[in-house]
Amino acid sequence: MSNLFPTYSRYDIKPVEGKGSYITDDKGDKYLDYVAGIAVLNLGHCPANVEAAVIDQVKTLWHMSNLFPSDVQDSVASQLTGAAHFTRVFFCNSGAEANEAAIKLARKFTGRSKFITFQDSFHGRTFATMSATGQDKIKKGFGEMLGTFLHIPYNQPEILKDYIDEDTAGVIVETVQGEGGIIPASEEFLKEIENLCRQTGAAFIVDDVQAGIGRTGKAFSFQHYDIKPDLLTLAKGLGNGLPVGALLGDERFIDAFGSGSHGSTFGGNYIAMAAANEVLHTIFQEDFLREVTEKGEYFRARLKEALKDSEQVVDIRGKGLLIGIEINIPIADMVKKVHAQKLLVLSAGTNVLRILPPLNTTYEELDEAVEKIRTAFASDTASISAE
Repeated sequence: MSNLFPTYSRYDIKPVEGKGSYITDDKGDKYLDYVAGIAVLNLGHCPANVEAAVIDQVKTLWHMSNLFPSDVQDSVASQLTGAAHFTRVFFCNSGAEANEAAIKLARKFTGRSKFITFQDSFHGRTFATMSATGQDKIKKGFGEMLGTFLHIPYNQPEILKDYIDEDTAGVIVETVQGEGGIIPASEEFLKEIENLCRQTGAAFIVDDVQAGIGRTGKAFSFQHYDIKPDLLTLAKGLGNGLPVGALLGDERFIDAFGSGSHGSTFGGNYIAMAAANEVLHTIFQEDFLREVTEKGEYFRARLKEALKDSEQVVDIRGKGLLIGIEINIPIADMVKKVHAQKLLVLSAGTNVLRILPPLNTTYEELDEAVEKIRTAFASDTASISAE
């Protein structure tokens, strides 16, 4: 009997060891892990450089307080701001906390309280970020949500002018809706959000928690588009498994986020920062990011070829190594069939198989995954025919 609250529906696989793109379970079975901690293990399990940095940090200093200066925080912040147009960083522990910080900062900076978010979005499970999320299933049973969030259709630029106005504190958008079904935004949609935010003074906020830190083949996913958000939220892949989140902004926001305005006891923890420092040193290299793009294009092309005759497949889409296979059969059943092939994947939305390889996965591993997915879909066709 477990003493844990049953807040998670767990798969019947118990990992005990991981290295690179693979995990081994308690039965000794080896799986290719293309869940990667839900886009967290961007360098795979236990990468040597991150492991060494964490061990070195553990031997010297684990935790102090944000009342004291930290060179390792400055190093990570410098790498983050150096990769885009931002100049300031606030560190926290998760994507939900990063989005909470963005909401607080936008409200204080603008003096307004109304936010525009989008249907099928996901921004976290705290009360404010749950209210911001455009999915009713995560709100069930928790009573009335915060009334300052308005959820409108995604990827419909023509309607935005009807909602973004001088009362709007901010617009929060994912450039690729992850939990919502791996749905990339159009350039026109994001440009119109930016244009209306500039006109009205609302903060343009990109939630890059799942799609950031190289996952789409850019340092940050918004860099696929000709846009400049005011605020950017990060987490997941930033620490490669150690809890860390971040909010990025620029000099305009300093007065609104001055001393005492916000804080986090564990935000910017030395061990998490040591991991993030090494992660960014690796991922924010031009050659590395180019390979992510090339691997993503290769993987999607191989999947489309392997599944071209499958009647269950509706679409294969994504950016970089953030991949979705939309299907017309129950998603939970297909996830189980893929797991049975010793490949770990998960779902997104109601009918999308979500595939999140480590960014340093090999072409041989991608080929292995394609064959496992092809076999899983073929077995499903066989079972339908038998019925």
